[in-house]
Amino acid sequence: MPRLAANLSMMFNEVPFLDRFAAAAGCGFRGVEFLFPYEWPAEEVARAARDASVEVCLFNTAAGDWGKGERGYGGLPGREQAFADAVDQAIHYAGVLGCPRIHLMAGLVPQSATREACEAVFVSNLGKAAAKLAAAGLTGLLEPLNTLDAPGYLHNRTDHALGYVAAVASPALKLQLDLYHVQIMEGDLARKVEGLAGRYGHVQIAGNPGRNEPDVGEINYPYLFELFDRIGYTGWIGCEYRPRAATTDGLGWAAPWGIRAA
Repeated sequence: MPRLAANLSMMFNEVPFLDRFAAAAGCGFRGVEFLFPYEWPAEEVARAARDASVEVCLFNTAAGDWGKGERGYGGLPGREQAFADAVDQAIHYAGVLGCPRIHLMAGLVPQSATREACEAVFVSNLGKAAAKLAAAGLTGLLEPLNTLDAPGYLHNRTDHALGYVAAVASPALKLQLDLYHVQIMEGDLARKVEGLAGRYGHVQIAGNPGRNEPDVGEINYPYLFELFDRIGYTGWIGCEYRPRAATTDGLGWAAPWGIRAA
């Protein structure tokens, strides 16, 4: 049975961020994830999760100025210190929140640099980050982002991300398997789920096209959930989608797995 985690950056936007933990718990979610918690003190976020009895299972390193299109520093030449600082900040938050996974954001390839130069910087940065993560007992995740939603992002395919993981060769690094992104860029999801088993540390879902609830479109999630069960995946499946209307209005898809509108 899938362990569904609510993405609090996209879901339950009807209430302020710190109230979304209780809102998600009220609908039956036992896990939550989000993009960036840094606007709030770590202790306040931890208290909201603790009071709602939900586990924080994933968040990202700082991306920079999201409104201006920044998507992280990991592969940006000249921004090595910014990435190191972002990793240190995320490790601090992870310790307070009891969160075992951090998505390490690579960033967009700048016009002033080649992709090859960015890849070399990213591998070097990942090696240093992996050592810190391993010392803290944490896992760093690399998520390929599709070229429609994130044009110019350093890695767009699972083989790209896994190439970086292999280059660093640290058990502290794994793939983040977002099936929405993978469907757009690669398809063949069932074979990806099976063939990459053991190499991804977290899964995310959304409907495609539209990135709305995973109950319409071209991805058969009930089939994939059964496949995850068959291969023995016991990790979280993050619901990183944009509700078409109020979050609770669109939760009918998740009723078979214990999630219902409060």
